[in-house]
Amino acid sequence: MKILVVDDEADVQPLFIQRFRKEIRDHEVEFDFALSGEEALDYLKEKHSEVVLILSDINMPGMSGIELLSKIRHDYDAPPPVVMMITAYGDEENHRQAMQNGANDFLTKPLDFSLLKEKLKTLIH
Repeated sequence: MKILVVDDEADVQPLFIQRFRKEIRDHEVEFDFALSGEEALDYLKEKHSEVVLILSDINMPGMSGIELLSKIRHDYDAPPPVVMMITAYGDEENHRQAMQNGANDFLTKPLDFSLLKEKLKTLIH
């Protein structure tokens, strides 16, 4: 299962690789990373058919995660990727906007990797 993680913080990449070491080694998941919404859209132009799940931060410079989500929902409907939004703020406004724009799920930082792995299991099986 290919997962695209979109977050402007560079330290997110080694964190995911460390937390999912076993799953990556067992070829259950494969991660790609984009540091901005714009970079994520460029990536999707090439590989949208491979991506099963997009994990996107909401608060990023330039294009926000909400804007990215609405573009994904507008441009990629067959098959639509699962999109989970991530934010440091558990505020209702971000949650409401994410859901209105078609987010499948919503996670808060710091990420609970055990919870994320449980959610991924339901996607894989």
